[in-house]
Amino acid sequence: MADIDIRPIPDTATALQSEGAADLAGGIRSSKARSRGRLIWHRLVHTPRFWVGAIAITLIALWAILGPVFYPYNATGRDSLNMGIGPTQLHWFGTNGIGQDLYAQTLVGLQKSLVIGLIAGPLGTAIAAIAGSVAGYMGGIVDKVIVWCINLLLVLPSFILLVILSPLFKGLSWVFLTIFLAAFSWMIMAQVIRSQTRSLRNQDFVKAARYMGVPMPKILGRHIIPNVASLLIIDATLGVVGAIMAETSLSYFGFGVRAPDVSLGTLLSEGTSAAITRPWLFVFPAGVLVATLFAVSLVGDALRDAVDPTSGVNRE
Repeated sequence: MADIDIRPIPDTATALQSEGAADLAGGIRSSKARSRGRLIWHRLVHTPRFWVGAIAITLIALWAILGPVFYPYNATGRDSLNMGIGPTQLHWFGTNGIGQDLYAQTLVGLQKSLVIGLIAGPLGTAIAAIAGSVAGYMGGIVDKVIVWCINLLLVLPSFILLVILSPLFKGLSWVFLTIFLAAFSWMIMAQVIRSQTRSLRNQDFVKAARYMGVPMPKILGRHIIPNVASLLIIDATLGVVGAIMAETSLSYFGFGVRAPDVSLGTLLSEGTSAAITRPWLFVFPAGVLVATLFAVSLVGDALRDAVDPTSGVNRE
């Protein structure tokens, strides 16, 4: 009887081995990611600060979006019969010196500040994730160039640059300000992500993916960034707070949002001069700003403590 060759086909064996290694590496990574995600979520749902902040910021956002719909006055209209009056049933937050309704203006200013913060914060985090992971994974000349750019941006006087460039973007002041804030807010987190990536690239699951010829973008997207996602979420959340504060400060001094646009910073700037004689012009925008920043900060602090139990109020 003729002998039967039972040796596997080389290509098939290699494919099965590669597929098994990929499944094993992916399964281990996915299991760890799910376990860590469940642990972080468990800590969050048992943190009262998270729920207080999340509910507060949700209500503030809904108020900013739906408030103008159910209010009879707009931010630009003028009531010539009620100029510079305090809060009344007609004008809930009062009016300014030319009869514009402060409640309507506060809602529009809150919308603009929230939009700038919600875009600039996550955008800066996204830049940090890309730059930091690429630098840490590739190393060599690419790493040196990115680190050089980070160090250069850290020493550049961003405020002076904004003062110089802002007159060129008068018609798109808030758009330019959003991009500017994102462009100068990613460097510190990029350094953190770079360090984490340099450690992760030596892990077995990353080496296995690289050995099997997985392209670098897929390795970064599937193996590196998911393992630093908790840091990125915290940075994006706290970045919203930083962006709103920066926008308010710059607009207050006339280098951010400019007329006819309205933000909380411009309202505070206009209300400062009348803070004693007509305090409602300053108190209401300031109160809305403080409440918004406090709500987002609660969520960010809760996320930080959920990811790192030794930080913040959990530190012994």
